[in-house]
Amino acid sequence: MSGKKAVLLVAILLAVLALPQGVPAADEDLQKKVDALSKEVQTLQRQVGQTAGGKKSISSWLTIGGDYRFRVDSLSGKVPNYYGFADIVAWQMGGMVGAPPLTQGETVKNDLLYTNRFGLNLKAQATRGVTLTTRLLMYKTFGNGDSTATSGNFFADRIGVFDGTQGHVPGDGKLTVDQVYATWSNILDQPVWFSVGRRPSTGGIPAHLRQNDEKPGNGGIPALLVDYAFDGMTLGYAPDIEALPGAFAKLCYGRGFENGFTSPTSSNNNLKDTDLIGVSVVPYDTDRLYLDLQYNRGMHIFDFPVFASSSLGPLSPRTDLGNIDWFGVTALSTLKKTGPGNLNVFGSAALSKTHPNQNTVVFGGIDTGAGLMHSGNKESTTGNAIYVGARYDITSTRTKIGAEFNHGSKNWITFVPAGDDIWTSKLGTRGNVYELYVIQEINVAPVASYIAKTFFRVGFQYYDFQYTGSNNWVGAPVKIADLSASPLNAQMLTPLESARDIYGTFEVKF
Repeated sequence: MSGKKAVLLVAILLAVLALPQGVPAADEDLQKKVDALSKEVQTLQRQVGQTAGGKKSISSWLTIGGDYRFRVDSLSGKVPNYYGFADIVAWQMGGMVGAPPLTQGETVKNDLLYTNRFGLNLKAQATRGVTLTTRLLMYKTFGNGDSTATSGNFFADRIGVFDGTQGHVPGDGKLTVDQVYATWSNILDQPVWFSVGRRPSTGGIPAHLRQNDEKPGNGGIPALLVDYAFDGMTLGYAPDIEALPGAFAKLCYGRGFENGFTSPTSSNNNLKDTDLIGVSVVPYDTDRLYLDLQYNRGMHIFDFPVFASSSLGPLSPRTDLGNIDWFGVTALSTLKKTGPGNLNVFGSAALSKTHPNQNTVVFGGIDTGAGLMHSGNKESTTGNAIYVGARYDITSTRTKIGAEFNHGSKNWITFVPAGDDIWTSKLGTRGNVYELYVIQEINVAPVASYIAKTFFRVGFQYYDFQYTGSNNWVGAPVKIADLSASPLNAQMLTPLESARDIYGTFEVKF
């Protein structure tokens, strides 16, 4: 009950009680109203007493939100002529009779794929300066209770669902804990915070633009370098510097794989925990300019993540292949009142550098000779990528029109398997990806919260693959045009030379 209403009720009650006693007793309706007003005043007094005693309403410490998305995709991909690893092994074991078997190219497609995704967000203010943030997530295909409809044998990040991609690629429909982390802010009354738990390390800047999400806060990460649900912790510092508005820096740590118990007779003694550290410096964070400088290092990179089931059968890490360094820079700007709307522009660039060890992948009892971005000869490789785009928001119609382009070099490798793309996470592509989309928001007032919205999104993606192994760090990339030139270029996964995705969504954020 509001304070104004309480004062009004008290005033009315006092006025009624002050009436002359000669009012006829037959006026029962008036007496009933007086009694009702008396009860409301008593209820108000109890509520005031409870608040004074330290009790608060649930809305004062718990925030609830979330989102629902229905999506439809029409997918088509072109497979070139290539040599398959399994076919070459069978040919060698059979005495190499005749010519090596060459798999003929073909077109693969899924005319209509329907998916449901639901997320529930909870944020609790536990004590002064300490919050607990949780996100539950479910993502499944219509008519499928597992990942088989979308986990083709084409890309390493889509042959099944594993720990860091649960809820981010279509799976079994179970509601999983995507994020849960506690944050302690203003430590010792200083602009320092510490956060630990399952991190908000997916959907980072500037990918939020095409998702029509709010810009992530200081817990976000650059989408070109990391899109993976990590378990870890962060220590951050946000000084108040007039010349650098919104500036902050943070040190991050995450565990990508836990090896478990070992002993002198264990079969996994050559396997180590996979860890990642990151340093992020954001010297400027305003609408006019957001700038992020990032360094990450992945240590003891596993050969395969843990797949309970996949298109290749059950898989789990067998050995670590070495370390990877990443360097990146991201800039984002919103130019307000540019014509009839606002213009958002962004650019992101990154380098990857591998440091392989002596280990190679043994698959099916056969040493493939494939290590960290190399095959046969151990060597360090350097890759690079760029990601640029823009979105124009027309204020009067609530229409948003976007265009994006990203390019990855021959040896580009990143850590983005949870990217929100059906074929493969586009930012890990070795080649070019073009995307156009239109978002149309329904012009109705929000009820659930100030960020609540309902909208449609229609888009088109085109992948132009130039080298094999997008989003895969096992083995050396091979130029698509050279796949049929030699059996030495045999592939474990089915390569694509191009792919397209026409998609549409209906989304509700509350």
